[in-house]
Amino acid sequence: MSNKTKYSIDSKGFYGEFGGAYVPEILYKCVTDLQQAYLPIIESDSFQQEYRALLRDYVGRPSPLYEARRMSEKYGCRLFLKREDLNHTGAHKINNTIGQILMARKMGKTRIIAETGAGQHGVATATVCALMGMRCEVFMGKTDVERQKTNVERMKMLGAEVHPVTTGNMTLSDACSEAIRDWCCHPQDTYYLVGSTMGPHPYPDIVARMQSIISEEIKQQLMEKTGRDYPDCLVACVGGGSNAAGTIYHYIDDERVRIVLAEAGGSGIDTDRTAATMHRGTVGIIHGARSLVMQTADGQIEEAFTISAGLDYPGIGPMHADLAQRGRTEILAVNDDEAIYAGYELTRMEGIIPAIESAHAIAALSKISFSKDDIVVLTVSGRGDKDVQTYLNNKQMAKEYGQF
Repeated sequence: MSNKTKYSIDSKGFYGEFGGAYVPEILYKCVTDLQQAYLPIIESDSFQQEYRALLRDYVGRPSPLYEARRMSEKYGCRLFLKREDLNHTGAHKINNTIGQILMARKMGKTRIIAETGAGQHGVATATVCALMGMRCEVFMGKTDVERQKTNVERMKMLGAEVHPVTTGNMTLSDACSEAIRDWCCHPQDTYYLVGSTMGPHPYPDIVARMQSIISEEIKQQLMEKTGRDYPDCLVACVGGGSNAAGTIYHYIDDERVRIVLAEAGGSGIDTDRTAATMHRGTVGIIHGARSLVMQTADGQIEEAFTISAGLDYPGIGPMHADLAQRGRTEILAVNDDEAIYAGYELTRMEGIIPAIESAHAIAALSKISFSKDDIVVLTVSGRGDKDVQTYLNNKQMAKEYGQF
């Protein structure tokens, strides 16, 4: 999948100073078993054959790389959109759940649990559990259950049991905590199918490897369309960091490629209503890994706020914390009004309604300077069907930000 060196994860699961596995004793064996099992499974010919066949025939990969001509003209570059929104289930999440369900089956697990924010990972997990005939339970913050009702119903249709979580802010972070608590109670038969590049080692590496298909395809598709296999700039939104990890995976060591990631600014990074972890966070432990965390002076996790249900995580995957700290990636904070406006802009200019998560990446374009020959690849991580009501409810916000 890649032979990275400079920014690689080490044998103990660290990216520089970030990562590791900080788990309660009851989970130690589960995590250790997974650490020992995952590489032999992933790197086996039988896994790769089944995984890639499902990506092709079930998910519908490769996803298109589309040159957005009107947006290119507006932003003064050659803008290509990596259309993860066209995957089965409507987002990049399925790339990861297909791979992990195959791993879980290989490890003899019979019950799958997952956390979800916007619901896309929950839907993707429920989908592959239906495909494989496995029991599925999804933990989702009560706030997200209410603002993502369509995805909740999709999960139930697929046979999953959805547990609304009522602790804390009742969003993604709380869903993660509840899933870990459940895993502690059922370590023998249960596989925790983590949705992003977060959690204890080896999850950040597993998810990055599963999503690396995105940049693998970008290389091939760019060569066909432009005669070279690398862009001048990559752009993606980042919450926990899975679609961003997949977008940049095969380019991390290529210093010719500028990497710009957009995190959720919420009401602004100078306010208390933000999810901009890499702007506001400090080093701490969250959900089993050492990373950048939004926390109080005494280490209590602070709540993250953003209009995007998929980006309101008060931490960041350790891979991204390391890349940002080393200056390999540029991190831009995109506020709610900018994201809503950008979502409408892509809709009106290219006929593509993006997930609000993806709209954060679109909004980053106005904050970057390009030359007209620059080749820019932006990952549209998900489609906006789930967010139509949020767009409609906040249309005035977009109008106040700018005319569309």
